[in-house]
Amino acid sequence: MTKGTPKNSAKADKAGFNKDRRRKHHHWLVTVSYADGEKFGRVYTDKDKAARFADRQKRSPVVKSARITQVS
Repeated sequence: MTKGTPKNSAKADKAGFNKDRRRKHHHWLVTVSYADGEKFGRVYTDKDKAARFADRQKRSPVVKSARITQVS
């Protein structure tokens, strides 16, 4: 284990996204997992567009899951 790395670093990073006043927009990563094991990712700056893309992908029979995560 490396010294100085907090255990909840992902949680701390997510809280920091809302505090930076210089940031004009956030980035949302849509990760699509297919039934054959392939993965695909696309980044959006609009959360609504990311959600619509994920919902559209979930309707496909070959998609196992589609997740949205905030990147920055």
